[in-house]
Amino acid sequence: GSGGFRKRKHDNFPHGQRREEKENVNPPSAMMTSFKSFQLELDTRHDKYERLVKLSRDITIESKRTIFLLHRFTSAPNGEEILSESEVKLDAVRRKIKQVAQELIGEDMYQFHRAISPGLQEYVEAVSFQYFIKTRSLISVEEINKQLIFTAEDREETTNTTSNSHDKQPHTWSLKVTPVDYLLGVADLTGELMRLCISSVGNGDIDTPFELSQFLRQIYDGFTFIGNTGPYEVSKKLYTLKQSLAKVENACYTLRVRGSEIPKHMLADVFSTKTELIDQEEGLP
Repeated sequence: GSGGFRKRKHDNFPHGQRREEKENVNPPSAMMTSFKSFQLELDTRHDKYERLVKLSRDITIESKRTIFLLHRFTSAPNGEEILSESEVKLDAVRRKIKQVAQELIGEDMYQFHRAISPGLQEYVEAVSFQYFIKTRSLISVEEINKQLIFTAEDREETTNTTSNSHDKQPHTWSLKVTPVDYLLGVADLTGELMRLCISSVGNGDIDTPFELSQFLRQIYDGFTFIGNTGPYEVSKKLYTLKQSLAKVENACYTLRVRGSEIPKHMLADVFSTKTELIDQEEGLP
């Protein structure tokens, strides 16, 4: 009737039938085939990225547990047992890094660097902390990378990798810690050394704080050579490094000036109080 809507011709056909006819008329073109292959490649890369993030998280957790264990070295009656247990934990961490190396076979590591960088930094911190307790020196990045060369012995079959990738695995493979990850791990090490200084003072160890003060001063001098030319993360952690050095030097000052008049069991309390005052003056939480 007048005033009504006119019905279009194709409204008489159901939507499913129109879609099938459209697909029959326009078969998949070469461009659509290419985009589907791109989609598959991106999905595969994203899944690998997520697996690496999970492995990096596991590496971070196990490395932190190793650091907490090493802090018991100063108070434990037998320090060799602590070092042996820490070596077992670090071997477990390296097995996780081995899985990361397997995931990165045939890949550009720097495309996935953001996923694995936090774990590698924490691993560097744990390894360098153990190395310092053993040798009172700083481990080099070359020595760290030597420990990350894996062989085909005791190959671990994981569910995350396909059988085809296992067939292509070489007899040996490695994962190299980048210089930036090494520097960031060493910068975090200074905080653990500051805590080691506090625990040493609490246990009546007067010599360790002075050794730590000289060691941290050398690390700080090395970082100052980099200056603002290095990566942003390195310059950002330089401030925290400076605070750790100031706290250790303040402990040495307290021990040198008032060490003879304060009982050893009270030195840690005096040092902790001064540390809190430094944080308040600097505006730290």
